[in-house]
Amino acid sequence: MKNFLDLVQKRQSDRRYTDDSVEPEKLERCLEAARLAPSASNSQPWTFVVVNNPELVKKVGKAAMGPLYSFNTFATQAPVIVVIVMEKPKIITEVGGRIKKKEYPLMDVGITAGHFCLQATEEGLGTCMLGWFDERKVKKLLHVPEEKNIPLLITIGYTPENYRHRKKIRKKFEKAVKYNTYG
Repeated sequence: MKNFLDLVQKRQSDRRYTDDSVEPEKLERCLEAARLAPSASNSQPWTFVVVNNPELVKKVGKAAMGPLYSFNTFATQAPVIVVIVMEKPKIITEVGGRIKKKEYPLMDVGITAGHFCLQATEEGLGTCMLGWFDERKVKKLLHVPEEKNIPLLITIGYTPENYRHRKKIRKKFEKAVKYNTYG
């Protein structure tokens, strides 16, 4: 990568994967990038459960398909699914969140997931963050305690050559950015 904006431009949500496995060292660098992400009061309210057993990947992937297996049908193709389990934040973060009516741990999970996906892009891997899945089923499959919350799954793997680098369609800069006032 030449610079960070090139990396951001290249990163996309990939919904197709090849049969190639993800090298452990590449996966570990993605997890390290995620682990190093900043968080409110340095709470680090996350645990990453790496699902790389092919049979278990299929089961977790099916849990992401929803009723009638109509959503996220690509999830079973990914060689790895990373499950982010939200942990209890530090008390100061929890109190601050109540006072300010903000979900700091969810913001933190978003930041760490972004770090993970950007590092995966740097490694030549594709990712897709999934918020639609049967959380109860995923918890059961992975032995996650019932009181825990799983905000995101991330599929990761190699994408077919003809699927890479789709054109990004975003709001115009002037529509998305305001200076000094919203109005």
